[in-house]
Amino acid sequence: MTTRRNAGYWLAIGGIVLVAGAILLAMGRAPICPCGHVALWAGEVQSNENSQQLTDWYSFSHVTHGFLFYLAGWLLLGHVPWQARLVLATLIEAGWEILENSPIIIARYRAVTMAFGYSGDSVANSVSDIAMMVLGFAVARRLPWWGTAALGIGFELFTLWAIRDNLTLNVVMLIAPSDAIRHWQMGV
Repeated sequence: MTTRRNAGYWLAIGGIVLVAGAILLAMGRAPICPCGHVALWAGEVQSNENSQQLTDWYSFSHVTHGFLFYLAGWLLLGHVPWQARLVLATLIEAGWEILENSPIIIARYRAVTMAFGYSGDSVANSVSDIAMMVLGFAVARRLPWWGTAALGIGFELFTLWAIRDNLTLNVVMLIAPSDAIRHWQMGV
C-alpha cells in the first residue's frame, strides 16, 4: 500500500509540473532558449541564455526554496506525511514560476533589480527550477537541520560572491528596492 500511495504523490507532482508547463506555454513562454539550443548550464548572468537554459546561477536559490519549504512544512504540517508536504511545496513553486513569468513580475524585475534585460524564463528553465526545489526538499529531508542550514547559507554566500545576487537580495530588491544594493550589484 505504501508503494501505491508514494506513486500517487509522485504522479501528483508530475501532474503539477505538466500543468505549470502548459500554463507557461499558453502564456507565450518559449519552450526552450530562443537561442535555439539546450544547455545544461548558463553561467553568464547578463546574457540572453540566463533563465533560458536548464540551470543557471539562480538554480541555487530554487534548491534553497526546497530547504525552506521543507522547514515550513515540518513546522506547520509536521503531522502530514512528507510526500504530501512535497506535493504542496511543488504546487507553491509551480505557482511562483507562473507568477514570476507574468508581465507584472517581469516588469518589476526589470525596474528594480540588476536584471535589466530579463524577459522571463523558458519553460525548460521553469520546469528545471521546480525540479531544483524538489531536489532541495529531498536534501533537507535527509540531512540534519544544521547540514541543511549550512548548505543554504553556503549557497547564499557563494552566489553573492560569484554574481552579486542570491535569494535574499532577490527578495529584498523585489519588496523594498535599494539603489545602493542595485549599484553594488552592477559594480557601479
